[in-house]
Amino acid sequence: MRSFSSLLFHIRDTLSKSDGILWALAALCSGYGLLLIASATHSFSSHKNLIIQGGAMIAGMLGILFLLVLDVENLEPFAKYLFVLGILMLAATLVFGEERLGNKNWIIIGPISLQPSEFVKLIFIVTFSSHLKKVQSYINSPRAWLLLLLHAGVLIALVLLQGDLGSALVYLFIFVIMMMAAGLHWLYFVASGVILFASAPFIFEYLLKDYQRLRILAVYDPSVDPLGYGYQTLQSKITLGSGGVFGSGLFKGVQTQYSILPEKQTDFIFSVAGEELGFFGVLIIILLLSVMLIRLIYISKNAADDYGSFIAAGVAAMFFFQIAENIGMCLGIFPIIGITLPFFSYGGSSMLTSMIAIGLVMSVNAKRKTTRLFQSSPGYSSGYLDI
Repeated sequence: MRSFSSLLFHIRDTLSKSDGILWALAALCSGYGLLLIASATHSFSSHKNLIIQGGAMIAGMLGILFLLVLDVENLEPFAKYLFVLGILMLAATLVFGEERLGNKNWIIIGPISLQPSEFVKLIFIVTFSSHLKKVQSYINSPRAWLLLLLHAGVLIALVLLQGDLGSALVYLFIFVIMMMAAGLHWLYFVASGVILFASAPFIFEYLLKDYQRLRILAVYDPSVDPLGYGYQTLQSKITLGSGGVFGSGLFKGVQTQYSILPEKQTDFIFSVAGEELGFFGVLIIILLLSVMLIRLIYISKNAADDYGSFIAAGVAAMFFFQIAENIGMCLGIFPIIGITLPFFSYGGSSMLTSMIAIGLVMSVNAKRKTTRLFQSSPGYSSGYLDI
């Protein structure tokens, strides 16, 4: 009886340290996403997608609780080992992975399909935060930023070798935002931007594969690939716009239910919401995700230490890029590069990664709450706690 009471107390203590706002947002977004996936896959012969998504959501929520108990600070001493693990996961995908739609980024284990690059995003955020913390005082020295560039470059290069340009861009955006958060001088960003702009024609012509170039060109001229990416862009825009203000109703969208819209449960779930739930349906998605981003930025700015602040900034960067890119490609203003909409698009790896990312930030915020509680206790002096 005593051990059971102790367990209940520990669970209650763990939940008290969590962030109610992030819990609510994660639950609302994932629940809304399940509803949209149920509609998008209604015409399929099985409920496999819905079961996998629901299972990943539950597993992710358990992952949040585990991180709250573990405390993200306890991951910092293992940063080097986690980095090596991330490299091994991406390298194993190159050797043993299965190719889908031009990307060799899936590992198949029996009936389970995993996308390691999704999970390695979190490893990158945690290990890069530790690296930034160590070199922040001299981050503008060539030695510091070159090593940081190498840290990110190894992972980005492995993802690019898989053919996954979309995930590589997510890693790159996380890298840029976290470097900004650490205080790298703005001249480095200007110089990098000039170099990237000048080299863009060379990259487009010689480094991108044919299907990657088509993805970019199809945004501006769908006729260059009328049966592929051009078709996807056109159908996404038609689907999104056909719902009007209130939509045609769940399970009633013509483009969705007759599978005219390709990849409807993954890349174009936002368009499904537009057709079946209309303007208000997509507005709710944007509002929920916007509030989540604001909360992540707030936690980053108010974290108890730099390590936690960098982690929250990295998670915010990851979500922001994926949200902006996915909605942009559904609107036909960004290339279709296979980026999912966090919490909404179907994908067990994506859902699990999104939930665990929220758990990392909750753990960061829990330390801030603990620090504030300690500071408010009688007899506290600033010499007792180094923040």
